Amino acid sequence: MSLETWLLFVAVSLVPAVSPGPGVMLAIHNTLKYGRNATLASATGNALGLVIIGFAVAFGFGALMAASAAAFTVLKLVGAAYLIYLGLKVWRDRSSFAAVEQGGPKRKSYKALFTQALFVSVTNPKAILVITALFPQFMSHHGFRLDQTVILSLTYAALCWANHAAIAFAGNSVRRFLNSDRRLTITRRITGTLFMGFGAALATASR
Repeated sequence: MSLETWLLFVAVSLVPAVSPGPGVMLAIHNTLKYGRNATLASATGNALGLVIIGFAVAFGFGALMAASAAAFTVLKLVGAAYLIYLGLKVWRDRSSFAAVEQGGPKRKSYKALFTQALFVSVTNPKAILVITALFPQFMSHHGFRLDQTVILSLTYAALCWANHAAIAFAGNSVRRFLNSDRRLTITRRITGTLFMGFGAALATASR
């Protein structure tokens, strides 16, 4: 892959990498509730999920999803159910977005945050659609190429990781803004609604 082609891929990928989606909303939630390092852990899980999707697309996953109604239905229903579950949890949990003190009993481990973000990533309808549509345009049409797959997958994952890291480092400023119960409630309900909306959109998506 030439440098010019790679730079074009970076330019085209910037908008979907930073645009709102389940991964971004999860990063915002983790930043406000658990802090910077927790979000960096979840960002890494999200990035790994994107790499997995990238390799799956390179191996023909996109063609499988287009050809197999059963595979597409199973994937979308699992992902939709999990996103709706997260949305309901955020909506109902009054402690959502309220900062958890270091070492507090409700603090999630970095491993749990990593695993949660990984699962959200690999079932993320936005990520699947973007990678399935975008990657083939920058890959050789002469079969699987490991080098191209690695470059494209790691590049897109790195762009998304950087976006989540920016959210993590902006966390203190956002926390100062959300210093009232009313603002926390509004933020919690908006985020919960968005998660459920993403899930509903995925459940009703067609091939």
